[in-house]
Parts: sequence; C-alpha cells; structure tokens
Amino acid sequence: MRIHVQILALSCMVFLNVCSSSNDRPATGEEHLSMATEFDRDVAFMKRYTQVVVLGSRESGRVALSPSLQGRVMTSTSASGTSYGWINRDHFQSGDTLPQMNAFGGEERFWLGPEGGQYAIFFSEGKAFVFENWATPKLIDLDPFDLVSQSEREAVFEKKARLTNYSGFNFDFNINRTISVLEHHEIEKTLDISIGADIKSVGYSSRNILENSSQRKWQKDSGLLSIWLLGMFKPSSTTVVVIPYIDGPDSELGPVVNDNYFGAIPPNRLTVGPRAIFFKGDGQERGKIGVSPQRAVDVLGSYDLRSNSLTIVKYNKPDEVWDYVNSAWEIQDDPYKGDVINSYNDGPVEPGGKPLGPFYELETSSPALELAPGEKVVHVQYTFHFEGPEADLDIISRAVLGVSISDISGVFD
Repeated sequence: MRIHVQILALSCMVFLNVCSSSNDRPATGEEHLSMATEFDRDVAFMKRYTQVVVLGSRESGRVALSPSLQGRVMTSTSASGTSYGWINRDHFQSGDTLPQMNAFGGEERFWLGPEGGQYAIFFSEGKAFVFENWATPKLIDLDPFDLVSQSEREAVFEKKARLTNYSGFNFDFNINRTISVLEHHEIEKTLDISIGADIKSVGYSSRNILENSSQRKWQKDSGLLSIWLLGMFKPSSTTVVVIPYIDGPDSELGPVVNDNYFGAIPPNRLTVGPRAIFFKGDGQERGKIGVSPQRAVDVLGSYDLRSNSLTIVKYNKPDEVWDYVNSAWEIQDDPYKGDVINSYNDGPVEPGGKPLGPFYELETSSPALELAPGEKVVHVQYTFHFEGPEADLDIISRAVLGVSISDISGVFD
C-alpha cells in the first residue's frame, strides 16, 4: 500500500477542515529552500507525504505534528533552526507500508504497552514470542487521530479504539492527546531553572489520557494497559543519554539498570556513575536499557558534545506506585514488574547489517492501573531542547540532571 495515498487520504477525510488550512498547502519542494532552516526543510519534505501541523513561533520555538500518525511530534526547533527529531526520509519516500512496524520517526510518538508477555498487545494469542510474530498494532502505527481543536500553541487529538491482548481480553477505550508549546518563562518554571541569554531553547508538553470506555473494569488477571511515549532523536558519536536514579542498596531497590532486553551492554557503552546512568546514543550498536519505578526519578536526558545541545525529558511519575507493565517477550512470573524509563540505541540486528535509522530513543511509561468504566490514567511528558555555550548548558545540566557537562562528555573517553 502506498503511504502517501493511505496516510494523506485518511487524514483528509478525518480532518477535512484542517487539510484546507494554510498549514497544508502543497510544499514547493526543497530545491527552493536552500536558505531555509533545517526544521523548515524537514517540514517541507513531510508535507509531500502527509499532513503536518506546526505550532509555536520562531521566538518561542516550533513543533511539527502529524495528525495522520497518532498526533506524534515529528520534530521541533528553537530559534537556531535545528531540527531535533529523527525523520525516516527513506521510508516516507518508499511509498510503502510494512506489516510489523513503520518507523517514520518522530521525537515523541504515542504507543501503548505491554509489548510482550501473557498480556501483550504486540503478539496475537497463542503465537510464539519471536520476531516473525511481533507486530505493532495499527492503532499506534498507521492510524490517524482526530484533530479536534488547534490554536497557535496547542493541538488536541482524540481517538476511540479497541485492542485485544494475548490472553484474549478486549479493551475499549478513548485516547485524548494534547500538545502545547511552552513559552520561555514556562520552561524555566517547569524545570526550576534560569536560561542564559545565549541559550536557544524550545519546550513542549504532551498530556495523554487513556479512558476505559467499556462496561467492564480492567483487572490485573486479564491484563492492563499503559501509556508509552517514545522519542526518536538524531544520534552522533558524541551523544550520551543521561538517566539520574535513586541511590540505595540493590537488596532494597533492585538493580540500578536493566540491560537484559537485547543482551548485556558492554561498559564502554553503558556505565553507572554515583548519580546517573550513562548510555551511548550513537545509533551504531543495538541495545536497550530500563529503570524501575523504585530507581527512576522524573527526568532523563541526553547531551551531544558535537552540537552543544542538551535534551531534557520530564514526566509525571506518581509517588508510591510500583505496577508497570512488563514487556519481556515471554510468559512472565510478574507481568507488572516493568520499567518506567527506557532508552534504546539503534544498531544492526545482525552482524554486518545496517541500523534501522540510525537513531536513539528516550522513553517513559505510565503505571498500569486497574480502571473502572469511565476512569482515566493521565501521563504528562515535557520535552526540552537547549542549544548554546557549554558553560550555560552546564548550569542547566547540573540543576536538572545532577551531573555536569564534563561528567557527561568525558564518561566514555
């Protein structure tokens, strides 16, 4: 199926009033954008294949969304014009869709968990937990979300949906997703920082609501869902993911980091410092890590020495809540002993192969809650990008992540 037919046609049927807006006039082609910013070129490229909504301004920063792809944030920019999200141009240009997953990219996409286990939504009932049987539900891969309102700084999306898990339980639910661009003072207030005059920044929030719309309570013994937000970012040889953690003995809190997703990660790519976990985000070797709710705090981030850019992700981690879905590809002894934070570094699946992207990911999840009919779970995430002098970035990094820029940039030397 041709992607520009499937996605753009669907979105125009669902969002007819928006498709006729100025945001969706045909792009003139990147050959006419030689003086435009990287962000402008990315937006022009995507408009050739799908609907794009741009929020914000050049002063406050801009965010590009795709209603056709679940209201995902495709990319964002500060006044620098840098485009921070990873966009899979090859997949857009191919015109094809794939049966297992369509990695169009995007620096914040809406997914649901769990991925594996007896309550999985990425495997059909009775199927073995092997890659050939794994498939992303269409709801969170190719389906459009309804754009119900839009202003200069905010867009609201909704979706009614049904999913069936590995154990055969049917979930009926409503999704509400609101993306808002933050003003300069809102960024400072949210992170409790002051931003130096030489720093260029952009920040946005996403408020995601999952409501049980059925007549049955969701219970542990039939499976629960969680909101799962994943951001794909551009890697570099000098990018390091930084995840602060709660210190304490393993006997009480469990291991600091879980690196058993795709096999143990060597110490030249993953190390645990006294205040934070450091993980290479170079897109050259496949690996994934996770942090449990007992160890996780409400922020994580990454720093790229080459571009002098700092990314911060903050989310609403609830206190004293320990049940998170377990996405391991197996029948699990404890299906609610999952991670709240994850980071994935892309790389070849097989030796000698090519990375999918390459890209790296920063991910957060909501708890797995038993919801009665009409009850909701709300997962809020903020994404910030800061670009500028290292000394100014160091102040932000110390205040938010608890480590210095020199701590980050020298960890894998």
